[in-house]
Amino acid sequence: MEAIARELGTSRSSVSRLLSFARESGLVDIQIKSPLDQATVISEALHRRWGVVAHVVPVPDQTTDVDRLDRVALSAARILTQFVDSNMVIGVAWGSTVSAISRYLVPKATHGSTIVQLNGAANTRTTGIVYASEILRRFGDAFGATVQQFPVPAFFDDPETKLALWRERSTKRVLEFQEAMDVVLFGIGAANALVPSHVYSGGYLEAADHESLAAEGVVGDVATVFFRADGSSTDITLNKRASGPDFATIRRAPRRVCVAAGVAKAEGLRGALAAGLVTDVIVDESCARALLEAPGAGAGA
Repeated sequence: MEAIARELGTSRSSVSRLLSFARESGLVDIQIKSPLDQATVISEALHRRWGVVAHVVPVPDQTTDVDRLDRVALSAARILTQFVDSNMVIGVAWGSTVSAISRYLVPKATHGSTIVQLNGAANTRTTGIVYASEILRRFGDAFGATVQQFPVPAFFDDPETKLALWRERSTKRVLEFQEAMDVVLFGIGAANALVPSHVYSGGYLEAADHESLAAEGVVGDVATVFFRADGSSTDITLNKRASGPDFATIRRAPRRVCVAAGVAKAEGLRGALAAGLVTDVIVDESCARALLEAPGAGAGA
């Protein structure tokens, strides 16, 4: 600050106020990265193994899963701001992780940008509109973007109903936004997470659905589309009724940001990496270590 004050011909206190304003408004992001930092070492290891840009958030092992998610969400919100710009289409999947991120978004003025909902949120208990729209509204307000909601069920009762609705012009309009996404943000759904994934805790799945997923070796989901540990998803029964985009649509987006917190998300995150869904991953240190300790390497399709 002393050096900046001399350069600008002003006082150090003025520089301090300007820097505080710049950080709070999202104009600048100040980070200190040491090559000896363990998180940096783990980030590089994740990049070598899966070819992704990894942001590892240092969190003490004794931290509760609620606080762990909070810390990762805070970091993810600040990192995401760097990826968003004008005239972009940003796809957002609702869920516990993305909801947490939405509360920490740093405002950034853009123009001509669109936030599009990736998957429907309705089930037999609720329309899901209040839950999903609040998350989307925060993203829209933070980036000055138009919000495109997707008012359909998370899972249809009949696959034929989904196919019929997908032919409707009002639905096709939202699907076209999804096809044009520049950035996609999503978490990993996991049945055994200590902070419950909303798709598992919000009344979206019945007992028969849980049995079907277990029998078919499902380890997680992205935007209510399920996958196995090897990244495969095409022949999973429930996916025929899911409203989330197929993985080919997600993979077409140039930047695909996955956020995960907690060791319970490691298995699902590994499957998402195997499916080639991720270009950037934001994860806590414990989950990242669990990924690296598992056998196998490389991303598949």
